[in-house]
Amino acid sequence: MAEKSKLWYLENFNLFSNLSKEEMMQLNSLVKDTDTSKDVPIYFASEPSKTIYFLKTGRVKISKYLSDGSEKIIAIINPGEIFGEMAFFDEEERTDYAVTLEPSLICAINKNEFAEFVQKNPVLNLRLTKLFGLKLKNFSERIEDLIFKDANQRIISFLIRYAEKNGKIIGGQIFVKPFLKHQNIGQLTACSRQTVNYLLTDLREKKIIDFDRNKLVINQMGELKKMIS
Repeated sequence: MAEKSKLWYLENFNLFSNLSKEEMMQLNSLVKDTDTSKDVPIYFASEPSKTIYFLKTGRVKISKYLSDGSEKIIAIINPGEIFGEMAFFDEEERTDYAVTLEPSLICAINKNEFAEFVQKNPVLNLRLTKLFGLKLKNFSERIEDLIFKDANQRIISFLIRYAEKNGKIIGGQIFVKPFLKHQNIGQLTACSRQTVNYLLTDLREKKIIDFDRNKLVINQMGELKKMIS
């Protein structure tokens, strides 16, 4: 990829928006871009944790596998997000798997080189601290969902958070592109694919949402929030 294009992507990460041109060029020299196809592993559990990743285009799922061989999706990474960040906290081995859900452009940087770069920029250090704190908060909310909410409420809570994080408001509706497979939503909410399909279809018939393979549309966010209050 041309250096100009690589730098453009870095400049469009909110995390790096305060950096000077010189700092952006330095960061640009440290990263390596990789174009990947769909269903390509980025890293595996138990391998050395040496790299931090930034997703530029596409989507990546973070998963763990249970003792019975079943997959549990922990998170879906969207463009502009960081993953593999536990390497930043001296994690020696990966504890999860990262696999592309669609063709993706991924930026990789050695954790030690990134740590040195961050230490020289207090504002970036603060932003990273807030980012990691927000991720921890999101995981805590999901754990609370598993403990205190039934299957339908967990799915609705997921739809709300997914739309608020990734959606765009257009004329009173919230549009999210692309949408996820029902199986993926089920794995993220500890529900069966059939339960997800039944609830989404019911919400569509009530015109609270609309969806297809490519998008989710929230027509009545207020009604969704009432269902989990």
